[in-house]
Amino acid sequence: MNGCEFWIYLAILAGTTYLVRVIPFVAIKNKIDNKYVQSFLYYIPYAVLTAMTIPAVFYSTDRIQGAVVGTFTAILFALRKRSLTVVAIAACVAVYIVESFMNII
Repeated sequence: MNGCEFWIYLAILAGTTYLVRVIPFVAIKNKIDNKYVQSFLYYIPYAVLTAMTIPAVFYSTDRIQGAVVGTFTAILFALRKRSLTVVAIAACVAVYIVESFMNII
């Protein structure tokens, strides 16, 4: 790929990203009153974040066992209403312990 192609691709990507963010502001002038649409739009960030995070969780460790234990640890701490920092640290420690134990075996 030469330098010119790179800048063309970059311009296309930038334009696409810009349009995806601007079109809703231009297309929708009035406040959305429909409760179904409001609830749908409310949950989109959570669904997208989950779809991006879950695959990364299971492919980020050497062994699937560590990922599963870390995920369940994070869920357990989150259900107990711990802070995000505590949840992340607990999950990392759980993965570290499982991975270290699996390397010994």
